[in-house]
Amino acid sequence: MSATALAPRFFIAVVVILLFCRLVAWGIGRVGQPPVVGEMVAGVLLGPSLLGAIAPRVESELFPSALKPVLYIAGQIGLVAFMFQAGHEFRSHLDRTIARAAAVVSGAGILAPLALGALLTVGAHGRVGIFVHGVSPVVTESFVGVALAITAFPMLARIITERGLTGTRYGSLALASGAIDDVVAWCLLAGVLAVASGRPKPIVVAVGGIVLFALFVLYAARPLLARTLRQGASATESQVLIVVAVLFAAAWFTDEIGLYSVFGAFCVGMAMPRGAASERAVTTIGTSNRIIFLPMFFVYSGLNTRFGLLGNRPLLLFSLFAVIVAVVGKYGACWIAARASGQDQATALRLGALMNARGLMQLIALNVGLQAGIINSELFTALVLVALVTTLMASPALTLLDRVLPMPVRPGASEPEAELAVASG
Repeated sequence: MSATALAPRFFIAVVVILLFCRLVAWGIGRVGQPPVVGEMVAGVLLGPSLLGAIAPRVESELFPSALKPVLYIAGQIGLVAFMFQAGHEFRSHLDRTIARAAAVVSGAGILAPLALGALLTVGAHGRVGIFVHGVSPVVTESFVGVALAITAFPMLARIITERGLTGTRYGSLALASGAIDDVVAWCLLAGVLAVASGRPKPIVVAVGGIVLFALFVLYAARPLLARTLRQGASATESQVLIVVAVLFAAAWFTDEIGLYSVFGAFCVGMAMPRGAASERAVTTIGTSNRIIFLPMFFVYSGLNTRFGLLGNRPLLLFSLFAVIVAVVGKYGACWIAARASGQDQATALRLGALMNARGLMQLIALNVGLQAGIINSELFTALVLVALVTTLMASPALTLLDRVLPMPVRPGASEPEAELAVASG
Protein backbone atom coordinates (compact mmCIF):
# COMPACT_ATOMS: atom_id res chain seq x y z
CA MET A 1 0.00 0.00 0.00
CA SER A 2 1.45 3.38 -1.04
CA ALA A 3 1.84 6.27 1.40
CA THR A 4 -0.86 8.17 -0.50
CA ALA A 5 -3.32 5.30 -0.08
CA LEU A 6 -2.29 4.72 3.54
CA ALA A 7 -2.83 8.30 4.72
CA PRO A 8 -6.66 8.30 4.53
CA ARG A 9 -6.74 4.85 6.19
CA PHE A 10 -4.65 6.28 9.01
CA PHE A 11 -6.91 9.27 9.55
CA ILE A 12 -10.15 7.28 9.68
CA ALA A 13 -8.51 4.71 11.96
CA VAL A 14 -7.45 7.50 14.32
CA VAL A 15 -11.00 8.87 14.39
CA VAL A 16 -12.37 5.44 15.32
CA ILE A 17 -9.63 4.84 17.90
CA LEU A 18 -10.01 8.19 19.68
CA LEU A 19 -13.80 8.17 19.79
CA PHE A 20 -14.13 4.50 20.74
CA CYS A 21 -11.48 4.72 23.45
CA ARG A 22 -13.15 7.79 24.91
CA LEU A 23 -16.59 6.13 24.77
CA VAL A 24 -15.40 2.98 26.54
CA ALA A 25 -13.44 5.05 29.07
CA TRP A 26 -16.60 7.06 29.80
CA GLY A 27 -18.69 3.91 30.14
CA ILE A 28 -16.27 2.11 32.41
CA GLY A 29 -15.80 5.29 34.42
CA ARG A 30 -19.47 5.07 35.38
CA VAL A 31 -18.60 2.02 37.49
CA GLY A 32 -15.66 3.71 39.20
CA GLN A 33 -12.77 2.70 36.94
CA PRO A 34 -10.10 5.24 35.84
CA PRO A 35 -10.01 6.25 32.13
CA VAL A 36 -6.81 4.30 31.44
CA VAL A 37 -8.67 1.07 32.21
CA GLY A 38 -11.32 1.94 29.63
CA GLU A 39 -8.65 2.65 27.03
CA MET A 40 -6.99 -0.71 27.75
CA VAL A 41 -10.31 -2.50 27.31
CA ALA A 42 -11.12 -0.52 24.13
CA GLY A 43 -7.80 -1.53 22.58
CA VAL A 44 -8.60 -5.21 23.13
CA LEU A 45 -12.15 -4.84 21.80
CA LEU A 46 -10.92 -3.30 18.53
CA GLY A 47 -8.53 -6.20 17.95
CA PRO A 48 -9.04 -9.82 16.92
CA SER A 49 -10.41 -10.72 20.35
CA LEU A 50 -13.77 -9.08 19.52
CA LEU A 51 -13.97 -7.00 16.33
CA GLY A 52 -11.83 -9.49 14.42
CA ALA A 53 -13.96 -12.36 15.70
CA ILE A 54 -17.37 -10.92 14.81
CA ALA A 55 -16.44 -8.78 11.78
CA PRO A 56 -13.03 -9.82 10.43
CA ARG A 57 -13.49 -7.91 7.17
CA VAL A 58 -14.22 -4.68 9.06
CA GLU A 59 -11.12 -5.15 11.20
CA SER A 60 -8.90 -5.84 8.19
CA GLU A 61 -10.28 -2.80 6.35
CA LEU A 62 -9.94 -0.53 9.37
CA PHE A 63 -6.52 -1.81 10.44
CA PRO A 64 -4.73 -3.24 7.38
CA SER A 65 -1.32 -4.82 7.95
CA ALA A 66 0.43 -1.82 6.37
CA LEU A 67 -1.13 0.46 9.00
CA LYS A 68 0.19 -1.43 12.03
CA PRO A 69 3.77 -0.04 11.85
CA VAL A 70 2.31 3.48 11.63
CA LEU A 71 0.15 2.86 14.70
CA TYR A 72 3.20 1.48 16.49
CA ILE A 73 5.26 4.62 15.81
CA ALA A 74 2.38 6.95 16.73
CA GLY A 75 1.84 4.92 19.89
CA GLN A 76 5.52 5.28 20.76
CA ILE A 77 5.13 9.06 20.73
CA GLY A 78 2.30 8.69 23.25
CA LEU A 79 4.38 6.32 25.37
CA VAL A 80 7.39 8.63 25.40
CA ALA A 81 5.20 11.54 26.57
CA PHE A 82 3.46 9.30 29.12
CA MET A 83 6.69 7.96 30.61
CA PHE A 84 8.13 11.47 30.65
CA GLN A 85 5.20 12.60 32.77
CA ALA A 86 5.50 9.47 34.96
CA GLY A 87 9.18 10.23 35.62
CA HIS A 88 8.31 13.78 36.61
CA GLU A 89 5.57 12.56 38.97
CA PHE A 90 7.99 10.04 40.48
CA ARG A 91 10.42 12.79 41.45
CA SER A 92 7.66 15.06 42.71
CA HIS A 93 6.08 12.48 45.01
CA LEU A 94 9.16 10.76 46.46
CA ASP A 95 9.19 11.43 50.20
CA ARG A 96 12.47 10.71 52.00
CA THR A 97 10.77 10.51 55.41
CA ILE A 98 9.01 7.29 54.44
CA ALA A 99 11.72 5.91 52.17
CA ARG A 100 12.53 2.99 54.50
CA ALA A 101 8.94 1.73 54.74
CA ALA A 102 8.48 2.25 51.00
CA ALA A 103 11.64 0.29 50.26
CA VAL A 104 10.38 -2.63 52.35
CA VAL A 105 6.97 -2.66 50.67
CA SER A 106 8.31 -2.28 47.13
CA GLY A 107 11.07 -4.83 47.76
CA ALA A 108 8.55 -7.45 48.80
CA GLY A 109 6.27 -6.43 45.93
CA ILE A 110 9.08 -7.12 43.47
CA LEU A 111 10.72 -10.24 44.87
CA ALA A 112 7.58 -12.30 45.54
CA PRO A 113 5.88 -11.96 42.11
CA LEU A 114 9.28 -12.18 40.41
CA ALA A 115 10.03 -15.52 42.05
CA LEU A 116 6.50 -16.91 41.74
CA GLY A 117 6.19 -15.85 38.11
CA ALA A 118 9.51 -17.45 37.21
CA LEU A 119 8.57 -20.68 39.03
CA LEU A 120 5.20 -20.81 37.28
CA THR A 121 6.91 -20.45 33.90
CA VAL A 122 9.44 -23.16 34.81
CA GLY A 123 6.52 -25.48 35.52
CA ALA A 124 4.94 -24.58 32.17
CA HIS A 125 8.03 -25.56 30.16
CA GLY A 126 7.18 -28.41 27.80
CA ARG A 127 3.49 -28.15 28.67
CA VAL A 128 2.36 -24.73 27.36
CA GLY A 129 3.34 -23.12 24.07
CA ILE A 130 4.60 -19.84 25.54
CA PHE A 131 8.27 -20.30 24.69
CA VAL A 132 9.91 -18.82 21.59
CA HIS A 133 12.17 -21.09 19.58
CA GLY A 134 15.77 -19.95 19.90
CA VAL A 135 15.14 -17.94 23.08
CA SER A 136 16.54 -19.39 26.30
CA PRO A 137 13.80 -20.60 28.68
CA VAL A 138 15.63 -18.70 31.43
CA VAL A 139 15.01 -15.46 29.53
CA THR A 140 11.29 -16.25 29.19
CA GLU A 141 11.04 -17.21 32.85
CA SER A 142 12.83 -14.04 33.91
CA PHE A 143 10.66 -11.90 31.65
CA VAL A 144 7.43 -13.30 33.13
CA GLY A 145 8.74 -12.68 36.64
CA VAL A 146 9.65 -9.08 35.84
CA ALA A 147 6.33 -8.47 34.07
CA LEU A 148 4.43 -9.63 37.17
CA ALA A 149 6.62 -7.45 39.41
CA ILE A 150 5.62 -4.21 37.65
CA THR A 151 3.18 -1.76 39.28
CA ALA A 152 1.03 0.81 37.45
CA PHE A 153 2.65 3.81 39.15
CA PRO A 154 0.99 6.53 37.00
CA MET A 155 -2.46 5.02 37.61
CA LEU A 156 -1.64 4.67 41.30
CA ALA A 157 -0.72 8.38 41.40
CA ARG A 158 -3.98 9.28 39.63
CA ILE A 159 -6.10 7.25 42.09
CA ILE A 160 -4.30 8.85 45.04
CA THR A 161 -5.02 12.33 43.63
CA GLU A 162 -8.65 11.61 42.72
CA ARG A 163 -9.39 10.22 46.19
CA GLY A 164 -7.86 13.26 47.91
CA LEU A 165 -5.04 11.25 49.50
CA THR A 166 -2.17 13.49 48.38
CA GLY A 167 -0.32 14.72 51.46
CA THR A 168 -1.44 11.85 53.73
CA ARG A 169 1.07 9.36 55.05
CA TYR A 170 -0.81 6.52 53.34
CA GLY A 171 -0.85 8.38 50.02
CA SER A 172 2.82 9.30 50.21
CA LEU A 173 3.80 5.76 51.18
CA ALA A 174 1.81 4.29 48.28
CA LEU A 175 3.36 6.71 45.78
CA ALA A 176 6.89 6.13 47.02
CA SER A 177 6.44 2.34 47.04
CA GLY A 178 5.00 2.31 43.52
CA ALA A 179 7.73 4.59 42.19
CA ILE A 180 10.57 2.51 43.65
CA ASP A 181 8.90 -0.68 42.42
CA ASP A 182 8.73 0.53 38.82
CA VAL A 183 12.25 1.94 38.71
CA VAL A 184 13.69 -1.37 39.92
CA ALA A 185 11.41 -3.41 37.64
CA TRP A 186 12.44 -1.37 34.57
CA CYS A 187 16.10 -1.88 35.45
CA LEU A 188 15.48 -5.63 35.72
CA LEU A 189 13.69 -5.59 32.37
CA ALA A 190 16.67 -3.84 30.81
CA GLY A 191 18.89 -6.60 32.19
CA VAL A 192 16.63 -9.32 30.74
CA LEU A 193 16.69 -7.65 27.33
CA ALA A 194 20.47 -7.41 27.43
CA VAL A 195 20.85 -11.08 28.39
CA ALA A 196 18.29 -12.12 25.76
CA SER A 197 20.62 -10.97 22.99
CA GLY A 198 22.88 -13.93 23.82
CA ARG A 199 25.89 -12.04 22.50
CA PRO A 200 28.41 -9.97 24.44
CA LYS A 201 28.37 -6.95 22.11
CA PRO A 202 24.75 -5.85 22.81
CA ILE A 203 25.36 -6.24 26.54
CA VAL A 204 28.53 -4.13 26.35
CA VAL A 205 26.70 -1.55 24.24
CA ALA A 206 23.82 -1.46 26.74
CA VAL A 207 26.06 -1.13 29.81
CA GLY A 208 28.32 1.43 28.16
CA GLY A 209 25.30 3.26 26.83
CA ILE A 210 23.76 3.47 30.30
CA VAL A 211 26.92 5.12 31.61
CA LEU A 212 26.99 7.61 28.72
CA PHE A 213 23.28 8.28 29.08
CA ALA A 214 23.61 8.91 32.83
CA LEU A 215 26.42 11.41 32.15
CA PHE A 216 24.29 13.06 29.46
CA VAL A 217 21.30 13.44 31.79
CA LEU A 218 23.34 14.71 34.74
CA TYR A 219 25.75 17.05 33.00
CA ALA A 220 23.96 18.10 29.80
CA ALA A 221 20.18 17.55 29.84
CA ARG A 222 19.53 18.55 33.45
CA PRO A 223 21.48 21.86 33.35
CA LEU A 224 20.02 22.69 29.92
CA LEU A 225 16.47 22.09 31.13
CA ALA A 226 17.11 24.11 34.30
CA ARG A 227 18.42 27.08 32.30
CA THR A 228 15.61 26.83 29.77
CA LEU A 229 12.80 26.71 32.32
CA ARG A 230 14.10 28.95 35.10
CA GLN A 231 12.35 32.11 33.88
CA GLY A 232 8.65 32.83 33.66
CA ALA A 233 5.57 31.36 35.29
CA SER A 234 4.47 29.59 32.13
CA ALA A 235 6.36 27.72 29.45
CA THR A 236 6.79 29.43 26.09
CA GLU A 237 6.74 27.67 22.73
CA SER A 238 10.53 27.79 22.49
CA GLN A 239 10.89 26.28 25.97
CA VAL A 240 8.50 23.45 25.14
CA LEU A 241 10.39 22.88 21.89
CA ILE A 242 13.71 22.48 23.72
CA VAL A 243 12.16 20.07 26.25
CA VAL A 244 10.67 17.97 23.44
CA ALA A 245 14.01 17.94 21.61
CA VAL A 246 15.82 16.70 24.73
CA LEU A 247 13.07 14.16 25.37
CA PHE A 248 13.15 12.71 21.86
CA ALA A 249 16.97 12.70 21.81
CA ALA A 250 16.96 10.63 25.00
CA ALA A 251 14.30 8.31 23.55
CA TRP A 252 16.40 7.86 20.40
CA PHE A 253 19.59 7.09 22.31
CA THR A 254 18.07 4.54 24.69
CA ASP A 255 16.39 2.87 21.72
CA GLU A 256 19.75 2.66 19.94
CA ILE A 257 21.48 0.99 22.89
CA GLY A 258 18.70 -1.58 23.24
CA LEU A 259 16.92 -0.22 26.31
CA TYR A 260 13.94 1.24 24.38
CA SER A 261 12.61 4.79 24.32
CA VAL A 262 10.53 4.52 27.48
CA PHE A 263 13.66 4.33 29.67
CA GLY A 264 15.07 7.55 28.25
CA ALA A 265 11.74 9.34 28.56
CA PHE A 266 11.34 8.34 32.20
CA CYS A 267 14.84 9.58 33.07
CA VAL A 268 14.30 12.96 31.36
CA GLY A 269 11.08 13.31 33.35
CA MET A 270 13.03 12.76 36.56
CA ALA A 271 15.62 15.34 35.44
CA MET A 272 13.03 18.10 34.95
CA PRO A 273 13.54 21.02 37.37
CA ARG A 274 10.87 22.22 39.78
CA GLY A 275 8.90 25.35 39.04
CA ALA A 276 5.80 26.71 37.34
CA ALA A 277 7.33 26.75 33.85
CA SER A 278 8.48 23.14 34.25
CA GLU A 279 5.05 22.01 35.41
CA ARG A 280 3.44 23.83 32.50
CA ALA A 281 5.81 22.20 29.98
CA VAL A 282 5.16 18.71 31.39
CA THR A 283 1.40 19.28 31.31
CA THR A 284 1.49 20.65 27.75
CA ILE A 285 3.55 17.76 26.41
CA GLY A 286 1.83 15.05 28.43
CA THR A 287 -1.82 16.05 28.02
CA SER A 288 -1.96 16.54 24.25
CA ASN A 289 0.07 13.43 23.50
CA ARG A 290 -1.90 11.30 25.98
CA ILE A 291 -5.20 12.27 24.38
CA ILE A 292 -4.07 11.84 20.76
CA PHE A 293 -1.26 9.28 20.58
CA LEU A 294 -1.53 7.01 23.64
CA PRO A 295 -4.84 5.41 22.54
CA MET A 296 -3.03 4.22 19.40
CA PHE A 297 -0.66 2.25 21.63
CA PHE A 298 -3.62 0.55 23.31
CA VAL A 299 -5.10 -0.41 19.96
CA TYR A 300 -1.73 -1.65 18.67
CA SER A 301 -1.51 -3.81 21.80
CA GLY A 302 -5.08 -4.97 21.24
CA LEU A 303 -4.26 -6.00 17.66
CA ASN A 304 -1.59 -8.30 19.11
CA THR A 305 -3.90 -9.72 21.80
CA ARG A 306 -5.81 -12.82 20.77
CA PHE A 307 -8.05 -14.00 23.59
CA GLY A 308 -9.31 -16.67 21.22
CA LEU A 309 -6.02 -18.44 21.96
CA LEU A 310 -7.32 -19.05 25.48
CA GLY A 311 -9.49 -21.77 23.97
CA ASN A 312 -6.30 -23.81 24.23
CA ARG A 313 -6.73 -25.49 27.62
CA PRO A 314 -3.05 -25.49 28.70
CA LEU A 315 -2.73 -21.79 27.86
CA LEU A 316 -5.99 -20.98 29.65
CA LEU A 317 -4.79 -22.79 32.78
CA PHE A 318 -1.43 -21.00 32.60
CA SER A 319 -3.23 -17.65 32.26
CA LEU A 320 -5.47 -18.32 35.27
CA PHE A 321 -2.53 -19.44 37.39
CA ALA A 322 -0.62 -16.33 36.24
CA VAL A 323 -3.46 -14.12 37.51
CA ILE A 324 -3.50 -15.98 40.85
CA VAL A 325 0.29 -15.81 41.20
CA ALA A 326 0.26 -12.11 40.29
CA VAL A 327 -2.35 -11.25 42.92
CA VAL A 328 -0.87 -13.43 45.68
CA GLY A 329 2.67 -12.33 44.94
CA LYS A 330 2.00 -8.59 44.74
CA TYR A 331 -1.04 -7.97 46.94
CA GLY A 332 -0.07 -10.55 49.56
CA ALA A 333 3.60 -9.62 49.74
CA CYS A 334 2.95 -5.86 49.93
CA TRP A 335 0.33 -6.37 52.63
CA ILE A 336 2.66 -8.52 54.74
CA ALA A 337 5.60 -6.15 54.22
CA ALA A 338 3.49 -3.12 55.16
CA ARG A 339 2.35 -4.81 58.37
CA ALA A 340 5.93 -5.82 59.15
CA SER A 341 7.06 -2.21 58.71
CA GLY A 342 4.54 -1.00 61.29
CA GLN A 343 1.55 -0.01 59.17
CA ASP A 344 -1.97 -0.61 60.45
CA GLN A 345 -4.23 -3.20 58.83
CA ALA A 346 -6.32 -0.67 56.88
CA THR A 347 -3.25 0.99 55.35
CA ALA A 348 -1.54 -2.32 54.56
CA LEU A 349 -4.56 -3.72 52.72
CA ARG A 350 -4.96 -0.55 50.67
CA LEU A 351 -1.29 -0.54 49.77
CA GLY A 352 -1.65 -4.10 48.51
CA ALA A 353 -4.68 -3.17 46.39
CA LEU A 354 -2.88 -0.24 44.77
CA MET A 355 0.42 -2.01 44.20
CA ASN A 356 -1.36 -5.01 42.65
CA ALA A 357 -2.52 -3.01 39.60
CA ARG A 358 -0.22 -3.44 36.56
CA GLY A 359 -2.10 -1.32 34.03
CA LEU A 360 -0.36 0.45 31.21
CA MET A 361 3.12 -0.16 32.62
CA GLN A 362 2.83 -3.92 32.12
CA LEU A 363 1.43 -3.41 28.61
CA ILE A 364 4.50 -1.33 27.77
CA ALA A 365 6.79 -4.08 29.04
CA LEU A 366 4.87 -6.73 27.08
CA ASN A 367 5.17 -4.76 23.86
CA VAL A 368 8.88 -4.31 24.48
CA GLY A 369 9.23 -8.07 24.87
CA LEU A 370 7.15 -8.75 21.77
CA GLN A 371 9.18 -6.32 19.66
CA ALA A 372 12.41 -7.85 20.98
CA GLY A 373 11.17 -11.30 19.90
CA ILE A 374 11.52 -12.89 23.33
CA ILE A 375 7.80 -13.60 23.85
CA ASN A 376 5.13 -14.92 21.46
CA SER A 377 1.43 -14.14 20.96
CA GLU A 378 0.38 -16.82 23.45
CA LEU A 379 2.43 -15.43 26.33
CA PHE A 380 1.56 -11.86 25.32
CA THR A 381 -2.16 -12.68 25.52
CA ALA A 382 -1.84 -14.46 28.87
CA LEU A 383 0.00 -11.51 30.44
CA VAL A 384 -2.41 -8.95 28.94
CA LEU A 385 -5.13 -10.84 30.81
CA VAL A 386 -3.10 -10.42 34.02
CA ALA A 387 -2.76 -6.69 33.36
CA LEU A 388 -6.49 -6.26 32.76
CA VAL A 389 -7.67 -8.31 35.75
CA THR A 390 -5.27 -6.81 38.28
CA THR A 391 -5.99 -3.28 37.06
CA LEU A 392 -9.76 -3.78 37.15
CA MET A 393 -9.45 -5.02 40.74
CA ALA A 394 -7.90 -1.86 42.18
CA SER A 395 -10.81 0.60 42.40
CA PRO A 396 -13.47 -1.92 43.58
CA ALA A 397 -11.05 -3.25 46.21
CA LEU A 398 -10.41 0.25 47.57
CA THR A 399 -14.13 1.06 47.58
CA LEU A 400 -14.87 -2.16 49.46
CA LEU A 401 -12.14 -1.42 52.00
CA ASP A 402 -13.53 2.08 52.57
CA ARG A 403 -16.85 0.47 53.50
CA VAL A 404 -15.72 -2.40 55.71
CA LEU A 405 -12.41 -1.14 57.13
CA PRO A 406 -12.20 2.66 57.46
CA MET A 407 -8.82 4.33 57.81
CA PRO A 408 -8.02 5.14 61.47
CA VAL A 409 -7.21 8.72 62.46
CA ARG A 410 -3.61 8.89 63.68
CA PRO A 411 -2.64 11.37 66.42
CA GLY A 412 -1.39 14.48 64.66
CA ALA A 413 -2.73 13.29 61.30
CA SER A 414 -2.87 15.77 58.46
CA GLU A 415 -6.21 17.38 57.58
CA PRO A 416 -6.69 15.33 54.38
CA GLU A 417 -5.99 12.13 56.30
CA ALA A 418 -8.46 13.02 59.07
CA GLU A 419 -11.12 13.90 56.49
CA LEU A 420 -10.52 10.60 54.70
CA ALA A 421 -10.96 8.61 57.90
CA VAL A 422 -14.20 10.43 58.76
CA ALA A 423 -15.57 10.05 55.22
CA SER A 424 -14.77 6.35 54.99
CA GLY A 425 -16.23 5.78 58.44
